[in-house]
Amino acid sequence: MTVPHPTLPPEHSERPPEPPEGRLPEDRGHMLRRRVLTLLIIVLLIGVPAGYLAISAGQSRDSGRDKERESSAVGLQDNWPSLMKRRVFEIPVPSDAWHVAYYETSNWKTSRLYVQFTTSAAGLDAFLADSGAGRAALKPGEVTVSTRDADIVGWRFTPDRAWSGATITREQPRPHTTITADLTDPAFPRVYVVSATSP
Repeated sequence: MTVPHPTLPPEHSERPPEPPEGRLPEDRGHMLRRRVLTLLIIVLLIGVPAGYLAISAGQSRDSGRDKERESSAVGLQDNWPSLMKRRVFEIPVPSDAWHVAYYETSNWKTSRLYVQFTTSAAGLDAFLADSGAGRAALKPGEVTVSTRDADIVGWRFTPDRAWSGATITREQPRPHTTITADLTDPAFPRVYVVSATSP
């Protein structure tokens, strides 16, 4: 009868354990590179979206401040209204205009955009045509901007000027526009526009 020989546990064996089939043992340099790569991937996956969110939040905050500043402004602002405002209220300020100023009011019922500018005679013709009217729509001696609207922005239509006015009525929800032009100097008319729209 043969007695089996006891085998030594692996930690006491003379040969080191074999690596799993098909894999070479990982050296220290490879292990460090793998860990750095893993860390870089984690940083990119977390850091890039976090950075994007931080930038977006900053831009949103700045945009909100601009809107707040604009809405808290009282009276005309010496600046061009944004292209979006000009499109919504259908006020095609001519490209050659100068001394442009605007003011916007809004409530639950009506939004109004007040715009004033000086232009050339050709600029006035282009403005009227792009607004859906023509020079013939201007009625000499008429001030079409209401007293209420004029008071809101401080416009004064004194009788010593050569006023002409036009009203452009469009189908809802498109805006209703009143135009008053000072033609005292016909080569450089000063134009006052109020466009109102209901949301």
